Amino acid sequence: MGDEQEQDLFFVVRNIEEQYSVWPAGREVPDGWEMVGTAKPKSECLAYIGEVWTDLRPASLRRSMAANEVTS
Repeated sequence: MGDEQEQDLFFVVRNIEEQYSVWPAGREVPDGWEMVGTAKPKSECLAYIGEVWTDLRPASLRRSMAANEVTS
């Protein structure tokens, strides 16, 4: 895959807090983030994120709130 094509492709990346972003293919993923799936056009990556990231709260906050509901 040439450099020009790689610039048009992105990966969905996710961090430990289950927050999502897109990252250009061909660039090293930053520490704390992992690739999800394969390289795709940015629009497809954003559509995927829109489907799976329905609760924008960080995972640690969701766990904390769920624990508080159990103890209340």
